[in-house]
Amino acid sequence: MAERALVLDFGGVISRTLFETHDLTEAALGLASGSLTWRGPFEPQTDPLWRAMQADEISERDYWRQRTQEVAALVGRDWSEMSDFVRAARGASPADVIRPEFLAAIDKAEAAGCRLAILSNELDLFYGADFREKLPFLRRFDAVIDATYTKILKPDPRAYHGVLEALDLPAEACVFVDDQLRNIRGAEAVGMIPVHFDVQSPAQGYATALRLLGL
Repeated sequence: MAERALVLDFGGVISRTLFETHDLTEAALGLASGSLTWRGPFEPQTDPLWRAMQADEISERDYWRQRTQEVAALVGRDWSEMSDFVRAARGASPADVIRPEFLAAIDKAEAAGCRLAILSNELDLFYGADFREKLPFLRRFDAVIDATYTKILKPDPRAYHGVLEALDLPAEACVFVDDQLRNIRGAEAVGMIPVHFDVQSPAQGYATALRLLGL
């Protein structure tokens, strides 16, 4: 069988979203239960800022910059970067927010000889470089392309071509998984096999990706 690759976004696909872990964040930051009310894709009708991001009125980075400032004000901190927020909320035990469906999927893909890659717009920008050191599974990946450093954001075609070059594989050999539709359309435009990941149905998303890999 020809070489294939599973290419994954990080936030939302590999890790649970911050929307899903408000209870952990509140506990870590000493906030009362229910302090964090924004729910993004889980309750878009109550999150106008999320709707603005989905309508391309603001960027994803803009969305999280505002949420970081809001939470910083709640806890009396001076956070200049999203990574300050994430480290405070998740730094003690980042493995707790990794999706078990992800770990099962890469086990299966790797056992079948598939290559593994991450293509993220803001892995270290949002999580901080030290976050990676606490996630040993990252050493199993053949390529980690992070726009924190490349400055080339999905859905720019160059972002996808960068991971294809790193893997030395054609686009049609790569299944790409992302939770943002704009990024899925970008992958499709360069010929990758797209899976639009629904953060509310992670098992289904990974099952689809594995099926498209022939597994």
